[in-house]
Amino acid sequence: MKYDYLVVGAGLFGAIFAHEANKRGKKVLVIDKRDHVAGNIYTKEVEGINVHVYGAHIFHTSNEEVWNYVNQFAKFNRYTNSPIAYYKGQVYNMPFNMNTFAKLWPEVRTPAEAKAKIEAERAKVAVENPQNLEEQALSLGGKEIYEIFVKGYTQKQWGRPCTELPAFIIKRLPFRFTYDNNYFNDDYQGIPIGGYTQIVEKMLDGIEVRLNTDFLENREEYENIADKIVYTGMIDQYYDYKLGTLEYRSLRFETEVLDEENFQGNAVVNYEEYEIPYTRIIEHKHF
Repeated sequence: MKYDYLVVGAGLFGAIFAHEANKRGKKVLVIDKRDHVAGNIYTKEVEGINVHVYGAHIFHTSNEEVWNYVNQFAKFNRYTNSPIAYYKGQVYNMPFNMNTFAKLWPEVRTPAEAKAKIEAERAKVAVENPQNLEEQALSLGGKEIYEIFVKGYTQKQWGRPCTELPAFIIKRLPFRFTYDNNYFNDDYQGIPIGGYTQIVEKMLDGIEVRLNTDFLENREEYENIADKIVYTGMIDQYYDYKLGTLEYRSLRFETEVLDEENFQGNAVVNYEEYEIPYTRIIEHKHF
């Protein structure tokens, strides 16, 4: 059988493309090398809790058309992302806001005081032309903010010292001079009631899907099965690394089921210290 489109990858992009093409009368085949659809937004129920298997995904947008589109497939709750940062026995609100500044500097209470304090901290280091991430972060917020909130976490996240990372990774630090812990400024945010997997399943309803199917292992067969291919995998692998290997930043997950009603009191807690060998703990029930 000849298809109009072969979609490689049953994640959010592939599913939306397949859904829209199918609506327009196109013959579509979707394949995925995993044993499930939904890609990295895949969720599954564990003891009544929808677990984000590949890390936390919070849907947020200021585009009303996008929000209305995704609400066709699931009802969203009112979850607001308000992560906590832990550093040497202290907890701080994220993103950087007046709650953070007041905890960090007890003498600071007003936005004007916070701005003045940050400018004073920046002046102490006076980095005019940052050459790496460390210098860029120091120039934006000073030494104390860099040491507590940026250095250790970033080195764990990227697997190398901040002095070896390019400055452009941190173009700005999101300082907010209000007592508001809402991480995203978008008009719409939430998490689908019942998890993300159902969204992709509904998008792919009526479309042929083949799981446990690796495009690159059967490339010759699948390149001739459709008029056009939509490929959502690793682009360097697609070209057989002819132009080199891209440095992807990956994550490793460890999952535990605790016989405890409430472990940390928040969905997301970031661990800023380099000595703590992980970046964050997600407690999925709070989503």
